Amino acid sequence: QVALVESGGGLVQTGGSLRLSCATSGSIFSINFMGWYRQAPGKQRELVATITNGGITNYADCVKGRFTISRDNAKNTVYLEMNSLKPEDTAVYSCNANGYYRIDKFNVARFDSWGQGTQVTVSS
Repeated sequence: QVALVESGGGLVQTGGSLRLSCATSGSIFSINFMGWYRQAPGKQRELVATITNGGITNYADCVKGRFTISRDNAKNTVYLEMNSLKPEDTAVYSCNANGYYRIDKFNVARFDSWGQGTQVTVSS
């Protein structure tokens, strides 16, 4: 199928910046939505930002104006630029992608894959 691997997480001070990347691998035919989600300890996973293959973006209200999602369709990679980070942004950030992958020369099947996640910690 399709695998996703995140990178770029780490420890940063309040007001700092980080850039997350999510690379895909597999026999990808097409990717529709790509997105970033996060889960803080003791909380449910929440949407951070999504982007369509046409570049239409959607952000959680709490990150609007601070985070920017982008994608490189040629590389099937999605990025999350995070600025003005706050302690409440501390969480495990996971990427998600859905679309179609090649089964064989003539057939495709739908996929909806998640990465393992990368830790982002913002110190006060």
